[in-house]
Amino acid sequence: MSLYRIHLKWKDKEIQLTAKNLDLTHPYFVSIKNLVFEKENKYIINPSENDIRKTFGRADHFMIPFQSVSLIEEIIKPEETKVVSFSIVEENRKNPEED
Repeated sequence: MSLYRIHLKWKDKEIQLTAKNLDLTHPYFVSIKNLVFEKENKYIINPSENDIRKTFGRADHFMIPFQSVSLIEEIIKPEETKVVSFSIVEENRKNPEED
């Protein structure tokens, strides 16, 4: 599953949005659908993220002018995260002074 991270300028601020669907076929706009936000159950609230959620969070579909977009990244999100354990192997080296 791919996610798209859109970096854009909105009201003189650099913001980034993450969405599941992106359409670049319109000649003047970037069409964005299905925004993805982090879970709301947080103890610490980021004010800038909260403003973005208030501004864009209720929209099902919106279009941003190409001129305001600076970068679009496609992020391949794995279906399940695998946790791999590792260990550090320390070599037992002889101290040259001991010989």
